[in-house]
Amino acid sequence: MYRPTIGLEIHAELKTKTKMFCDSANDSDESRPNVNICPVCLAHPGTLPVINREAVRQVLRLGTAVGGRLADFTEFDRKSYFYPDIPKGYQISQYEHPLVEGGELAGVALTRVHLEEDTARSIHAGGKSLVDFNRAGIPLMELVTEPVIHDAETAGRFARELQLLLRTLGAGDANLEKGEMRIEANVSVSKEEGKFGTKVEVKNINSFRSVERAIAYEIKRQTKLLEEGGTVSQETRGWNEAKQETFHQRFKEGSADYRYFPEPDLPKLILSELPEFSHEMLRASLPELPWERRARYVRDCALKESDAAYLGASLERATFFDAVATALGGDVQLLALAANYVISDLAGIYAKIGNENLAPLDAGAFAKLIRLVATLKLSSRGAKDTLALMVERGGDPEDIAKEHGLLQVHDAEALGSVVDAVIAEEAKAVGEYKGGKQASLQYLVGKAMKESKGAGNPQELQKLLIERLG
Repeated sequence: MYRPTIGLEIHAELKTKTKMFCDSANDSDESRPNVNICPVCLAHPGTLPVINREAVRQVLRLGTAVGGRLADFTEFDRKSYFYPDIPKGYQISQYEHPLVEGGELAGVALTRVHLEEDTARSIHAGGKSLVDFNRAGIPLMELVTEPVIHDAETAGRFARELQLLLRTLGAGDANLEKGEMRIEANVSVSKEEGKFGTKVEVKNINSFRSVERAIAYEIKRQTKLLEEGGTVSQETRGWNEAKQETFHQRFKEGSADYRYFPEPDLPKLILSELPEFSHEMLRASLPELPWERRARYVRDCALKESDAAYLGASLERATFFDAVATALGGDVQLLALAANYVISDLAGIYAKIGNENLAPLDAGAFAKLIRLVATLKLSSRGAKDTLALMVERGGDPEDIAKEHGLLQVHDAEALGSVVDAVIAEEAKAVGEYKGGKQASLQYLVGKAMKESKGAGNPQELQKLLIERLG
């Protein structure tokens, strides 16, 4: 039985106004090539880099959030390697003295978190290779986990939690599809407990599902290779989304190949000399963290852990639910009802649309919808229809319900005519109910609800049916 071991290396671009070592704009949405550039990020001779203070602060805040050890002494290093998108022939990174060591996130131990500059972007088209330097020099956080992950699902869960943490901290948007967050998985399999096999690095993974699939594929590939008497090569492999398989890119370099040495153009940093980087200041700057929010949902809102996990899985979703909770005055019963409508009905609507965009949906209007349901002014069916219209065009739920005749009818006379019509049309179900089949009563109630277009109060309809059928 082979045991897989996985370690992750994740790069995330930080959301700062300027680049890591110059004052060129840091704008990931800029589509025009070579606009946000200057002599420093183009590596012109005689230029000198200057450390971006905000980028350092953001990495230290993340380190504080995950309980890591923050450096007192830190420095930047030159990581030497050639590639067309690295104008200097080296990358300014950190090696022996990272900003953060240790810590834990989503149950996974961390090795280090350090800061470096991003590379430029190579574009291959029409038989030519071009380089866009807009990305060159953007602040890039690199997080390395300990090799303590043993399955693809845990790796995917960790990566999602890191993205959520970065967004919660305001440190970065971490959109995988835009290359703002890049995940590399180091995968090995071994037959001996506590020992690692040959490590294979998998790159070019651009979605969380692909992270899980690439790791699962690589575990299966290496296991099969070893079972057949082969050996695993230490290499870098890419992920082919179309074929759902990894492929060889190059043989992996070791750290010695990069010829690290301290960057001579940047000062050493003693962080304890900078008051804004004190543990107290960094801790005070943190918002409510994702796991703290989930715990609050369970503790204060009496939600199930699975429901709390769903609501807290994205910053937009959590922000919306918190605004709804405020509008409902913290009433636990109303919050449980609101959570149910978000998790089931609202999620179903967004699944049909194909994307989740909560911005047009007003939290106050949604809270009013919940109150209409709780006071029996809207049936469950009527609430679903009203909510769909609110997502489509916005507006006040009560006005929408009135406009479409969705408000519940409690008037016995009006409902009586509906019940009479159903009894006349459903002779078979009526006979079955009179013969003792209780399930037929619920069928008749459902037909009456449909007849009233969801506006009939189900309790009143059931009462009237029982009275008329004896």
